[in-house]
Amino acid sequence: MPELYEIRANYDRDTLTVYQAYNRTIADAALAAQTFVAPFSFHRMTWIKPSFLWLMERSNWGLKPGQERILAVRIQRTGWEEALSQGILTHPEPALWPNPDDWRIAFDAAKVHVQWDPERTLRGAALPYFSIQVGLSRHIIQRYTDDWIVSIEDKTPLVRKLHRLTQSGKADAAKKLLPSERVYPIKTVIGNSSPAH
Repeated sequence: MPELYEIRANYDRDTLTVYQAYNRTIADAALAAQTFVAPFSFHRMTWIKPSFLWLMERSNWGLKPGQERILAVRIQRTGWEEALSQGILTHPEPALWPNPDDWRIAFDAAKVHVQWDPERTLRGAALPYFSIQVGLSRHIIQRYTDDWIVSIEDKTPLVRKLHRLTQSGKADAAKKLLPSERVYPIKTVIGNSSPAH
């Protein structure tokens, strides 16, 4: 059984893959530029997720309106860890933030938000352990697009194939095609960037 809270990701020595779902227009522009460009919004929070199956649940396998294209975004591990080091949890975990008012002040000022959600099975069922998603605010998005992104790959054809296999009762065949993910080693306390703690 995995730990209750741990990052599982596809990564190598220098890079890590996160997944995002967008409409066709944003996805095509990003694939052509190999980073995010207009009409991608630099003025709102964007969420990056290293769990492939969590994004499949979130986007309903790319069937939700505006989330039809699934992108695998390869980013520098240094960027990922920079984001984690600045992250504030989306709820005041008492062990990290005994005073909720302190958490609210830090959360409102944070450049990065961190949220843990139940990991998912191939069929979308919630598992008894959690997957991380990281929200990059407009104050740090330019670092993401200009400095951290190494490459962007369209995973939509794979998503369609996996969905067809799952829907037709061929889950074992689908599992063999899933992107590999393993526990990611972290060197920082996630969700507590306050220098007071």
